[in-house]
Amino acid sequence: MFDLARQMIKLGQDVRLYTGYPKAKVDDDLQILSRTRPFWTVAEYLRRKLGWYSSKAFTWWNNHLLEDFGPWVARNIGDVDILDALAGTGWEAGRVLRRRGKPWICNRGSTHISTQISILQEEHRRWGLPPLFVDPGRPMERCLSEYAEADAIVVPSTFAKRSFVEQGVPGAKVYRCPYGVDVSMFHPEPKEDDVFRVLFVGAYSIQKGIGYFFEAVRPLVQSRAVEVWLVGNPSPEAREILHRNADIFTDKGPHPRSKLSWFYSQASVLVQPSIQEGMSLVLAQAMACGVPVIATTNTGAEDLFTDGIEGFIVPIRDPKAIRDKAEWMLDNPVGRKEMSEAALRRVKSLGGWDTYGERCLAMYREVLHRKGCAV
Repeated sequence: MFDLARQMIKLGQDVRLYTGYPKAKVDDDLQILSRTRPFWTVAEYLRRKLGWYSSKAFTWWNNHLLEDFGPWVARNIGDVDILDALAGTGWEAGRVLRRRGKPWICNRGSTHISTQISILQEEHRRWGLPPLFVDPGRPMERCLSEYAEADAIVVPSTFAKRSFVEQGVPGAKVYRCPYGVDVSMFHPEPKEDDVFRVLFVGAYSIQKGIGYFFEAVRPLVQSRAVEVWLVGNPSPEAREILHRNADIFTDKGPHPRSKLSWFYSQASVLVQPSIQEGMSLVLAQAMACGVPVIATTNTGAEDLFTDGIEGFIVPIRDPKAIRDKAEWMLDNPVGRKEMSEAALRRVKSLGGWDTYGERCLAMYREVLHRKGCAV
């Protein structure tokens, strides 16, 4: 949303930004147009740092954050023409705009909540984890009511849009605006060795497919002198999986976006084995660094690159497919180099965040027009 705010300013729009981030965590150039409500966000951050984790506790804290933040936005929304609110945050303010005859957009960065829950519940069963706690009351009411009441829903990928249509939401109501990538921040840097290195970037979580990742790369590490790096943070529910596989990877920990370019550039391939997400930002970031990618169908990959050209798209929950594609890259350095060059060309053709901003502004104007509001 920070990148979107920048693009709207660049396109000559008057922007207000409402966030649960503390003021100090808002980018310097956006602080002047931001209003913040950080109490519950900071409290949730501290709870995680102290290790007080459970699925039920996470849901309780997250719900309280939204039940505080949503009404606060509604009280402070002021005179605006259109509201673009992340899913879960815009229900109260959206209703304010609706009473004024103005539109609001539910910005969902993932699949339909029912699809997401179904996939994650199955994943918890597969890995022998406790069932995912889902509060069927107010939280689900908030999500589903937003989908029903918003004038439009915007998602970042064809995969995410498909999930809404499959859940009965009219396709004309769901707009697809793929995320961009900052090519000034993400670019190739010299690779400092000749090691074939498989990279995973993001949360080490069940949702991100970390277990399938380890199943895919273990035989490569054991027999082919391949290195595996993880860059990110471990998720509590995946601790046992990480512990069982500690012998095959190097944990590089979390790093700010400004430092990731170097890590991508040390990789031979990025693997993104997620079972569910709207669009994986790390795919475009890796491609911008000249790194070919292997990603599942459920990452938004089809909106970013062509299977077999800039990388490979594989089914979810299929570690053998990931391993086969990684071995192809290992055995075909010329083909891998061609994929690397194709990835760079593809990212440049996507237009970065500029294209994302232009698509979002076109969506706003269409929704305003449909609502009968002056554009």
